[in-house]
Amino acid sequence: MMQLAINELSQLCGTIVNELPDGGIIVLQGDLASGKTTFTQAFSSYLGMEDLVTSPTFSLQQHYGETLYHYDLYNYGFEKFLSLGMMEELEREGYHLVEWGDESLIALLKRCGMNCLILKITKCDEQSRCYEVERA
Repeated sequence: MMQLAINELSQLCGTIVNELPDGGIIVLQGDLASGKTTFTQAFSSYLGMEDLVTSPTFSLQQHYGETLYHYDLYNYGFEKFLSLGMMEELEREGYHLVEWGDESLIALLKRCGMNCLILKITKCDEQSRCYEVERA
C-alpha cells in the first residue's frame, strides 16, 4: 500500500504503466470523493494528454486522446454496462479506467482473460490517499 499526496501520483501512474505497458483495464475502487477521478486526471497527465478529464458519471464513458477511456458505473451499474455492449469497448487498445467496478465486473474480466488491475483508494487524511494495486 502506498500513501501519496495528489502531487505525488505520477509515481503510482508509472507503476501501473510498468504493470500494463501495452494498456489494459484499471478498476478504480473507493468511496465517494476518495479520488478516483483525481487519479484518472493524474494518469492522463502522466500519458502526456492535455484533455480536461471530468467524471463520466452521467455519460458512462469519456474518451481522451487515442488511448485513454474513462468509465463510471455509479449511476448505471454493471448490468446496464453489459446491456449497452460496453464490454466491447474494453477490447479497444489503450487504457480503460473504470470507476465503481465491482466484483461482478472483475470476475467477468478474469473469465475473459482481460489484462486488468484493481486500484483500491482510501482516504488516509485530507492531504493524501492510500493506494493498493492488485492484479485481477
